[in-house]
Amino acid sequence: MLLSLPRNKTIGFIMSENNIVNPNADEQEIAPVAETNAAEATTATTNEPVAEAAPIVAEAPAVAETAAAIEPEAAPVIAQQPVAETIAAHDDFDWTIDKRNVSHYAPEEKAKYDKVYDDTFVQIEDNEIVNGLVVALTKTDVVINIGFKSDGLISLNEFRDLPNLKVGDPVEVMVVEKEDRQGHLNLSRKSARIFRAWQRIMEVHKTGEVVTGVVTSKTKGGLIVDVFGMETFLPGSQIDVKPVTDYDQFVGKTMEFKVVKINETIKNAVVSHKALIESDIEAQRAEIMSKLEKGQVLEGTVKNITDFGAFMDLGGLDGLLYITDISWGRISHPTEVLKMDQKLQVVVLDFDDDKKRISLGLKQLTPHPWDVLPEWITEGATVKGRVVNIEDYGAFLEIQPGVEGLVHVSEITWANTPINAKEYFKLNDEHEAKVVTLDKDSRKMSLSIKQLTEDPWSTIENKYPEASKHAGLVKNITNYGVFVELEPGIGGMIHISDLSWLKRFNHPSEYTKVGEKIDIIILGVDKENRKLQLGHKQLEEDPWNALQETFAIGSVHEGTVTRKDDKGAVVQLPYGLEGFAPARHLTKEDGKLVTADETAQFVVIEFDRNEKRIVLSHSKIWEQAKIEEKEAARKEANVEAAKTQKAVKAVQSKVEKATLGDLGALAEIKEKLQQQEDDNKDTKK
Repeated sequence: MLLSLPRNKTIGFIMSENNIVNPNADEQEIAPVAETNAAEATTATTNEPVAEAAPIVAEAPAVAETAAAIEPEAAPVIAQQPVAETIAAHDDFDWTIDKRNVSHYAPEEKAKYDKVYDDTFVQIEDNEIVNGLVVALTKTDVVINIGFKSDGLISLNEFRDLPNLKVGDPVEVMVVEKEDRQGHLNLSRKSARIFRAWQRIMEVHKTGEVVTGVVTSKTKGGLIVDVFGMETFLPGSQIDVKPVTDYDQFVGKTMEFKVVKINETIKNAVVSHKALIESDIEAQRAEIMSKLEKGQVLEGTVKNITDFGAFMDLGGLDGLLYITDISWGRISHPTEVLKMDQKLQVVVLDFDDDKKRISLGLKQLTPHPWDVLPEWITEGATVKGRVVNIEDYGAFLEIQPGVEGLVHVSEITWANTPINAKEYFKLNDEHEAKVVTLDKDSRKMSLSIKQLTEDPWSTIENKYPEASKHAGLVKNITNYGVFVELEPGIGGMIHISDLSWLKRFNHPSEYTKVGEKIDIIILGVDKENRKLQLGHKQLEEDPWNALQETFAIGSVHEGTVTRKDDKGAVVQLPYGLEGFAPARHLTKEDGKLVTADETAQFVVIEFDRNEKRIVLSHSKIWEQAKIEEKEAARKEANVEAAKTQKAVKAVQSKVEKATLGDLGALAEIKEKLQQQEDDNKDTKK
């Protein structure tokens, strides 16, 4: 068996067990030994039969140690041999000599042919971009020759953009891996396209060049665009200058873009179509601004409507039409007059070159309504208007678009009571009014609603004389009284003290409510100040005159505590009367106090008819009972003492001479009288 070995290399085999060296020189000639390393002791295999085995002059230290281990007796002999320059067998063997009738080349000629052979292979590296040639096509793959030692396969899916691909077409590919685990050449056209695309994208980002791409799909927040074969991101805000909500309409379209942002680390790019539109608009804006003049009339399209106005597209330049410049009349929102995409003629009111702002007007294209006010609208005329604004001091009526008049609160009704304009008027309601003043120069008009009718106060004493009884409507309630309307423009006030004879109210709302009907009597008429003094309790006789005897001082009545505080308690008495019991008069016999909602006996200790006041006491009832009980006991003791004294005098008159027994009896009687006198003193106390 032949072994092909590199030049100047030998292989030796040492059988450690028998310490036998196998030279393996079956088919090679033995050549003289040239210079060799003293540490080597190897054999070589040749192509010639061995004539005679060459003696081993010396062994390497490792071999010697091995031999010494196997044959201890021979070890000293080997160790004592002098160390000389060792020449191994076959070191002079010339591997270039072939004795099988094969031609040989000179070294120079061989080097030349080696170079020619090496030049037939392309020197490539991983991730390198190279040019290849299509050498074959299969149903699934494309065979590419790049001049390497083997061809590469690329999936046919990477050539979908080349439907007419054929053998012989040049293609650019990337070397993914020169040799994979199976020894195959791994190529990719997709990676090469992405690499080249990224290079071009970086170039156009620097230069600002416009690129063309295809929108391939929709993603979160925008679209995916294929630019030069690489996927880029188009944010939704960069699609158009107008807000876009439907992204699906752009999928599959070919559009122009500008690369606005790149990330070299992750090789990501952001493109914008809006930037192209804005650049075109900017050019148009500059041209329009250069020709713009105040008072110039332009045609615009409503592109956006807000609460404060509308934005108009003037053909590449936007202008703002404020809500106050849309109509001479009042409008609450621009949509009352304008709608989206509506085309209008507008006038330029003002513009700013630096800020690129243009103020537009629509109402200025028509005459001011005050300048063309109808002749029949004069002072004293009756007009009809719509409520367009309400303030605390009155309401504004729109007589015609742009012509308004003020109805002051004092001109709403003939009544002298205060009126809230926001309660009387409602927006968009229509009212008739009389023109009181008119000033066309200052464009002001004052109106009156009450002057449409006759002033009822001019003949007030005829319809509402004093002491006359009427029914009215409660219009307002204050802390001090109730305002009652007898008819539109005529009304008066009931003071809180004139609501009831018997009850005292903390607030009039405890007796009546706004909107309720109430009977009144006219107590007084003030024609000059337009005031009526009204009463309600005066419709009945004063019950205090008849109840003075019933609730005389010292009389006891049953009452219920309705309210209680630190000062005392309000007690509800019969016949609807109320009395007041001071706190010190609420103590019960057991030391506790009468509580709220408790019913008890009360004695009248004060009755004031003029002040309508009754003062009560619960403590006086049980205190008076105790006093009366003590007085009765004292009177009874006095009677007994008188009887005893009378008996003593009778006895003394009959006895002429006292005896010792009589003296003892007298002493007992005297002691008894003394005891009775002491008891009487205690009773008085």
